[in-house]
Amino acid sequence: MQEFLSEYNLEGLAIGLATFLIIGVFHPLVIKGEYYMGQKCNWLFLAGGIATLILSLFTSGVVSILLGVTSFSCFWSILEVREQRERVRKGWFPPNPKRREP
Repeated sequence: MQEFLSEYNLEGLAIGLATFLIIGVFHPLVIKGEYYMGQKCNWLFLAGGIATLILSLFTSGVVSILLGVTSFSCFWSILEVREQRERVRKGWFPPNPKRREP
């Protein structure tokens, strides 16, 4: 096993898997954020994106890469919240009956 790990560089595979998982986590965050908070959750995604972007500048290696992926997943989620609102409007997702839309 040690020979396998030293012979092959598995860092790329690990980063790819972690990126897949990070993006997978953000999908339900967008859905739940839009359901409970509406467009207001965009501020949370913006703050999270800026925070992880700054942290990625002060770290190195795989940690920096994963923080960068998380940062841009936050930024992309801002667009996805708008898209999610449209999906709710089309009836693809249920609206929150306790929240009034402006």
